[in-house]
Amino acid sequence: MSFFEHTETKPLLILDLANNHNGSVAHGKRIIDEIRRSLEGHDVRAAIKFQYRELDTFIHPDFKGREDIKYVKRFESTRLKWSEFEELADYVRSAGFLTACTPFDEASVSRVVEHGYDILKIASASFTDWPVLEEAAKTSLPIVASTAGASVQEIDRVASFLTNRAKDFALMHCVAAYPTANADLQLNRIDMLVNRYQGITVGYSTHENPDNMAAVQMAVAKGARILERHVGIGTPDAPLNDYSSSPDTVGTWVQAIERALEMCGRTDRNFVPVPAELEALGGLRRGAFVRSGVKKGQRLTLDDVYFAIPLQEDQVVANEWSKYSSRTASSDVATNGAVLKTNVHLVEEQEAIWGIVQEARELFGTSGVTLPQHADLEISHHYGLDKFSETGLLMVTVVNREYCKKLLGVLPGQVHPEQYHNKKEESFHCLSGELDIWLDGEHSVMRPGDVVLVQPGVRHKFSSKTGCVIEEISSTHFKDDSYYTDESISQNPNRKTFVSFWV
Repeated sequence: MSFFEHTETKPLLILDLANNHNGSVAHGKRIIDEIRRSLEGHDVRAAIKFQYRELDTFIHPDFKGREDIKYVKRFESTRLKWSEFEELADYVRSAGFLTACTPFDEASVSRVVEHGYDILKIASASFTDWPVLEEAAKTSLPIVASTAGASVQEIDRVASFLTNRAKDFALMHCVAAYPTANADLQLNRIDMLVNRYQGITVGYSTHENPDNMAAVQMAVAKGARILERHVGIGTPDAPLNDYSSSPDTVGTWVQAIERALEMCGRTDRNFVPVPAELEALGGLRRGAFVRSGVKKGQRLTLDDVYFAIPLQEDQVVANEWSKYSSRTASSDVATNGAVLKTNVHLVEEQEAIWGIVQEARELFGTSGVTLPQHADLEISHHYGLDKFSETGLLMVTVVNREYCKKLLGVLPGQVHPEQYHNKKEESFHCLSGELDIWLDGEHSVMRPGDVVLVQPGVRHKFSSKTGCVIEEISSTHFKDDSYYTDESISQNPNRKTFVSFWV
């Protein structure tokens, strides 16, 4: 189970103290307490994050103590002992938060594991720091990696690296400009990450002005499910920087996230319309009424009904009337009477079709054949959908020009009735399963790798006990060039159904 599995319904918040503890355990605890207070009443999953650097080796010895180098001064002035970091991490846990930490060197990765953190964060500056990544990959911790400044090729390499090592990881869109101007936010990169790295949780690490709530709401709408921002409390000696949120602003930020989630709604396939929506649609949908009285047992066609408002309770609507369904009156219905779900018997063929689609997916899927993504599935149901399991064929046309290639699927126990072609010459190449085939009455069995030539005028039928996929290579296929021994098949204009977007 992925650590990030539940972020779809409850995003993970990462609140980064960074160096805003100012080298003081007491100040760090104050920040944690105030953040806890700001989140009271919010059902959130949040982590407080620290940053680890082995400063004795992280800073070159010739540059230690330099106050003219921004980060040297900042890191040295806010230095904490490792025991103090452990004390703060324990305090985070006691406050009910998860713990997260960003290690900036290999030794710090070991410290993160030693101190029992829940999440290991890879900063953008370390995103392609392979020595750090190698050490991080040796741990069992879930990894959140920020991508500021990284090219798509670099993200590909890191994602591949972590995937090949079976790591549980997430990718964060981030812009390393402090604070980030609106024109530099590049929020569309979230779309790229979501679409390119499917199955990987995507987040947004923010550096915009803390009063900017629109950015995080747009990020949520685009699919970001981990949200990170710097937090702290300013002091007279160390005012809060322009990209860190105070605890009060954190509370407002969380409210903005919650509003965004509320407005976006669910993203799963089990979408349920709200009652008000159904009521509004019901007032506009047309119900079915009979043109003239019908008797019990009479099959209703489109000519027998008309559609009008207002919709009656339990009435069949125009939206439900399709060529894939048939209705027979189960009681008499007077002229202009409503066609109700209680006075007709419904035979729904659409469900049967999608059942066949599922069988097709399983048959072709287990065969190992790679299907074209945008080719229609052609379902041949020679004697009707209800008899498809006995007589029928699945077909996918790959190309049909001067030459033709099709993939044919025969379900277990299914028969394709005898036919011939006057124009088309075809060869069958068995790809999976076994196929019993008759050519002008002569029987043979095809197994994977076997090829059979069917010349024009040769009567052929086939069946399979196991289920079978065959490749048909032929001259051009003509719609009017299939002649069945059973002429009733040729006379049936509704013997084929085509389904798009089925793969």
